[in-house]
Amino acid sequence: MTTLARGSDTLTRDALTVLQPGFTGTTAPDWLLRRLGEGLASVGLFGRNITSPEQLAALTAQLRTERPDVLVAIDEEGGDVTRLEARSGSSFPGNHALGAVDDVELTRAVARELGRRLAGCGVHLNWAPSADVNSNPANPVIGVRSFGADTGLVARHTAAYVTGLQSAGVAACTKHFPGHGDTAVDSHHALPRIDVDAGTLDRRDLAPFRAAVEAGTRAVMSAHILVPALDPDRPATLSRPILIGLLRGELGYQGLIVTDGMEMRAISATYGIERGSVLAIAAGADAICVGGGLADDETVRRLRDALVGAVRSGELAEERLADAARRVRELADWATVSAGTATAPDTEVGLRAARRALRVTGGESFTPLTGAPYVAAFTPVANIAVGDETPWGVAADLARLLPGTRTGGFSGEKAGEEALAAAGESRIVAVVRDEHRHSWMSAALDTLLAARPDTVVVEMGVPQAPARGALHLATHGAARVCGQAAAEVVAGAV
Repeated sequence: MTTLARGSDTLTRDALTVLQPGFTGTTAPDWLLRRLGEGLASVGLFGRNITSPEQLAALTAQLRTERPDVLVAIDEEGGDVTRLEARSGSSFPGNHALGAVDDVELTRAVARELGRRLAGCGVHLNWAPSADVNSNPANPVIGVRSFGADTGLVARHTAAYVTGLQSAGVAACTKHFPGHGDTAVDSHHALPRIDVDAGTLDRRDLAPFRAAVEAGTRAVMSAHILVPALDPDRPATLSRPILIGLLRGELGYQGLIVTDGMEMRAISATYGIERGSVLAIAAGADAICVGGGLADDETVRRLRDALVGAVRSGELAEERLADAARRVRELADWATVSAGTATAPDTEVGLRAARRALRVTGGESFTPLTGAPYVAAFTPVANIAVGDETPWGVAADLARLLPGTRTGGFSGEKAGEEALAAAGESRIVAVVRDEHRHSWMSAALDTLLAARPDTVVVEMGVPQAPARGALHLATHGAARVCGQAAAEVVAGAV
């Protein structure tokens, strides 16, 4: 294929319009500003692009100087998956904590406040909420990102989140259609497969998406998962039966369809991002999300050229590409009009929600700590969606409440013995994350509790394992406010 020169023809502009690339740095690079002038309509932001609300506002203002209606997107779920507060931990608990409280008005309020903060920084498309029903406890990528394992609960909180976020002028992007909850494989690494019948999918996984559509979600993100009951040949992102037949047809959805990151290996390792992007648009997707790992001008050029070449060869209908670009522009228009939407601030709603989500077992005979403890953090490998740059745990808050608190991180077969040795005579607070998924973590707790039965256990993942310890706290997530709520109980500050 011949590389296209800088041009302004309609086909080239449409090909750029459907891309949602990321970039590196905290200011917009020259290549990105140039592409915005050529027709690029969307930009995706990640933690690497953000240092503070003030810096983010300046960045989005810089983008809008080049293109006033640019659609600025972010992957800000709150909870474990935060870009706005990647360096400090989120001020908002994630979905699992909100589901544990099961107060839809609280969920709506949390989403509204999150939307208010995003809109104040110039961001008007959020790749959230996750509407996945976490039906598989072994799921390595969804977990606390889900409101829970009950379909009805997930559906009502998905709808509340959508309405709350959009009331602040930020478009919701409900994900990961048709449901990523029943997977044991992370699509960042390989292609997951869900082998259940269509009836189960309809009753269990699709109900939250129906609720989101009824609530008016402005965008839906497709999942890189193979669901043979719906399409035996292609993953949802590349499946016309799933995107057009099911989402547009049966669910009646007419908004923007965004792909999950095309650089994820579920697509890139099988189809390649160029071929995958052409197939996604042909299948009914409207916007190609790329940039979590690929964030440069060369990627944008390659994808633009692949789409234009596919139209010229007849593989991709020009009308389909034009329709996709139209939907991107329509959402950009909505975001521009909604940018003035004002909601009253509620800066403490996240902490209130985290405190309500806390589940305490064994507290009847527990005496709050008065001396500085040793915090043993049993740390699993973070999945790519969460990342490993965001701090988590209770040590920082316990150190504030109980000066002199020490901490260490442990993993592997000797984690329990190493934690005991490091703690010395100090009271131990053991922090775990999805104990039920990690045998080494469970064994480490066995070791600690056998030697020190007064150990306090804080579970900051899905609380699937039995509660144990002198006190067991389930936070339903690892957001900063979840750690603060747990530390307050351990130190008797509430």
